[in-house]
Amino acid sequence: MPYVDRQNRICGFLDIEENENSGKFLRRYFILDTQANCLLWYMDNPQNLAMGAGAVGSLQLTYISKVSIATSKQKPKAPFCFVINALSQRYFLQANDQKDLKDWVEALNQASKITVPKVGNLPLTTEVIKSLPAPPALEKKPQVAYKTEIIGGVVVHTPINQNGGDGQEGSEPASHAILRRSQSYIPTTGSRVPSGPPFIKSGYCVKQGNVRKSWKRRFFVLDDFTICYFKCEQ
Repeated sequence: MPYVDRQNRICGFLDIEENENSGKFLRRYFILDTQANCLLWYMDNPQNLAMGAGAVGSLQLTYISKVSIATSKQKPKAPFCFVINALSQRYFLQANDQKDLKDWVEALNQASKITVPKVGNLPLTTEVIKSLPAPPALEKKPQVAYKTEIIGGVVVHTPINQNGGDGQEGSEPASHAILRRSQSYIPTTGSRVPSGPPFIKSGYCVKQGNVRKSWKRRFFVLDDFTICYFKCEQ
């Protein structure tokens, strides 16, 4: 069964499937380090290994979407087996007994859990916004009514006189006082071009999946035209 070491890490031996669907399990020593935000596994207890021997595998906890007990259909010949879903990959691990299985599943789910604020927790943000200094009052401008038309794919705003007539009645579309064309920004490549629009804000957020409704940590970038997200900052 797993135990907690002096560094408050959960440790213990598990069998991990070498490759998914290979059916070959290897004995490894696992360390669940919540401070370093990762799950590590070694050939043996690091205390028994040569100095400087590193981990043979690792997995960031923020990449884990779910940890569950494997069904008999998934692993019919592997008792006490559970599966870690991380990004687009699955890791099958086998515990020593039923209690060992339950302890590891609960520990991994708790360590990889992402807490999403509920609506009831939002007033704190509202209070912060209210405490910000109010922007200076803008000079009031007279309100003007416009008639909106779409002519040849162009959005045309025509001022309307107070008597109800159009400001440019009888004129051609090109002679309207205000012409505005809607603009679209379509990236030509998946990577960001250095000469592109400057960032307004960037940082990590949690995003709910469209198909799987689990929450995952993603790196977001906002500029004047788009908001993009990536698996990591790199």
